[in-house]
Amino acid sequence: MQKSLIFILAALLASAALLAGCGGGASGPSNGVDPNETAATVNGKAIKMEEVERAVKQQAQGQENRLSALELAAARLQVLQSLIEQEVMFQKAEKEGTVPTEEEVTGEFNKRKTASGLSSEQFDAKMKEIGENEASARLAIKKGLAIQKLNDKITGKIDAPKDNEIAQFFNSNPEAFKAKRGAQLAAIVIDPRDSGQGDTTRNDLEAQAKAKEVGNRLMQGADFATVARESSEDPNSRLQGGDWRYFTEEEMKQAFPPGFAEAVMTKMQNGQIFPQLIPFESRYLILKVQRKQETDEARTLETPGVRQEIIDFLTNSRKQLLAASYQATAMNEAKIENYLAQKVVNNPNDLSGARPAVPAAAANSNAVSSNTTNAKAANAPAANTNAPAASNANRPADTNSNR
Repeated sequence: MQKSLIFILAALLASAALLAGCGGGASGPSNGVDPNETAATVNGKAIKMEEVERAVKQQAQGQENRLSALELAAARLQVLQSLIEQEVMFQKAEKEGTVPTEEEVTGEFNKRKTASGLSSEQFDAKMKEIGENEASARLAIKKGLAIQKLNDKITGKIDAPKDNEIAQFFNSNPEAFKAKRGAQLAAIVIDPRDSGQGDTTRNDLEAQAKAKEVGNRLMQGADFATVARESSEDPNSRLQGGDWRYFTEEEMKQAFPPGFAEAVMTKMQNGQIFPQLIPFESRYLILKVQRKQETDEARTLETPGVRQEIIDFLTNSRKQLLAASYQATAMNEAKIENYLAQKVVNNPNDLSGARPAVPAAAANSNAVSSNTTNAKAANAPAANTNAPAASNANRPADTNSNR
């Protein structure tokens, strides 16, 4: 029941997960698309086509030229919807006074630049490659921090669950508290994809450089929870200092590379960090054993940690639902004009503004299919979040502590 509720809440937050993932700023014309054309307006504030094109390019990881005209038009509309949601929430942040100072933006920009592991010249070249510059990157950071502060302000109104609510939840979910042999893991997540706020790596090269930098800090004795809060690219576990979820031994065997489960259960001690970088659902994990459960156990409400797990779960679930509801209300109140969507409606057989399809000789259908899937995956984190529902291998974003 815990898992089902988490997946429902994650689906409600599907659009919010992309906030701050697509920044604003200047970039050049793109294959005949006028960068100064207005794609949409939010309460009179224009969103230009240059922002849409840059976000599509980033999320398609430079393979947008392999998308057909229809696929590209769909990607643009999907990206634009995320930009509209971002602008709505940023305007709310401005009204609520949660916009960060320029000093805060500078600090976050420099932190991301350092975390990339690139030289200044390499960093600037990478920015140029994805259509970014310092001004557009700073704007994206500013909006991301403002929206995060807004969410923190709104969800700060949530009270802690009452004792009777905790007891009711425990009694309604008895199977969730039957602990099988396994381990509670913490994770520092490094995501090669550009998937939103706090994500400083956009390809494998940057991800591996960041992993090396993080690994060096941990080897020198840095606190895992502190490093996770500063460097992890998964928003949920990052807030918990990297604390992720409980895996049974069988779940570890299914989710992780061969030998991982055996090493954790027979060789590692509580508090130890796994010595290798672990690939997991297109991301990389630095894992720490928080606590091992050597034998199966039927836990009670008085078992150490159980009550706090329920408090954390109920509190976080309510915060997520409140944040999603707040955004839905903000969207309803905003005056939105989506001109790009209107073009498609007015010209259903024209797909105005879409690039021509790549000739068959230049790209086979399998390549197109593969890149389309990648573009959609980057643009729809909720789909990735929900995907493991049929299995026991959940992503860090799914839950903080799941038994």
